[in-house]
Amino acid sequence: MADKSLQKKNDRLTRTTRGLLIGAVAVGALAIPVAPAMAQPFTAPSGGGSSIQATPVASSTGQAAANAAQSKVGSPYVWGATGPNSFDCSGLVQWAYKQAGKSVPRTSYDQAASGTPVAKSNLQPGDVVAFYGADHVGIYIGNGSVVHAPTEGENVKVSPVDAMPFSGASRY
Repeated sequence: MADKSLQKKNDRLTRTTRGLLIGAVAVGALAIPVAPAMAQPFTAPSGGGSSIQATPVASSTGQAAANAAQSKVGSPYVWGATGPNSFDCSGLVQWAYKQAGKSVPRTSYDQAASGTPVAKSNLQPGDVVAFYGADHVGIYIGNGSVVHAPTEGENVKVSPVDAMPFSGASRY
């Protein structure tokens, strides 16, 4: 009789444990975080090597535009220029977004007024940042920095966002 009673307890315990395990797996599946947007995929090396190499990829249109703009650091500022060798501020923004496959307006005022408004505290790479009441724009590249074509006699460069009076930002 004791064996039968013990067997019933084991059966109940097994069913309970199995139910808890299944519930935990279901809940755990909901709690698994999605890979961050900046995650970089890996590829197995060719030639049978044993190491894995990261392959950087742009995670978004904004990141692609930021990368394109950064590639033009050192290019001369020329009023009205839209690249690919010289730029004014809004020309750099328009050119960079074109490289990322997105069309944005031509002037700094239209670039600042279009897109989705973004608070300074929520800037992400690729956001168009307006300064001096939208007389000037640049592209946020992260870490508190913006790439921009400053003015006549200067080249495209990276500056701190706080180096100029912030007027607003837009995300495309």
